[in-house]
Amino acid sequence: MTDERETQAYARPDDRADGYRGRETPPAGPAAPQAVSEPGSKPDPEPDEAVAGEVDELAAVTRERDEYLDALRRLKAEFDNYRKRVAREQETLVLRAAERLVTQLLPLLDDLERAVEAAIEHGELKLEDGVRLVHRALANMLQREGLVEVDTDGPFDPHTQEALIIQPSEEPEGTVTEVFQKGYKLGDHVLRPARVGVSSGPPSAGEAEA
Repeated sequence: MTDERETQAYARPDDRADGYRGRETPPAGPAAPQAVSEPGSKPDPEPDEAVAGEVDELAAVTRERDEYLDALRRLKAEFDNYRKRVAREQETLVLRAAERLVTQLLPLLDDLERAVEAAIEHGELKLEDGVRLVHRALANMLQREGLVEVDTDGPFDPHTQEALIIQPSEEPEGTVTEVFQKGYKLGDHVLRPARVGVSSGPPSAGEAEA
């Protein structure tokens, strides 16, 4: 009896060990290697964040392009205005130079006209022919420079004519009846208005009797 108990007592630890040994978990396989980030590296952005960043960058580039185009358009407009202004200034300078010359020659033209009239009245044909030739040459030269005689036919024009006298006549009121001195224009600019007489209309009954 004693021997069997001792045998059983010695056998229990072995049996317990076998029982625990049966419940042990099998050893796991080799673990998958994990990615190790390098020092200082940033994690990859999410897909949505990357797309948003590209959109913002494209919008910034587009905005910068529009700013450059707008600046270029303004510069082109300023240059066009400058070019037109310079052209107008040059045209004005040329016109003013011609205006000064023509203005100085106008009295000479008047004197020649009076000389021609005097020669006609006194029958001096040779003098008349010579003066008329000089007058014609000078008038043609001034016309080539743009000189135009002010028209005095018809109604009075205060922009190109100066009324020296207003008196009744058979002509309608406001009609030019007499020219005391010719007027001239250089282009659209009036160098000298024509000095004229203007009709105030037909005389009344009392004025006619007087």
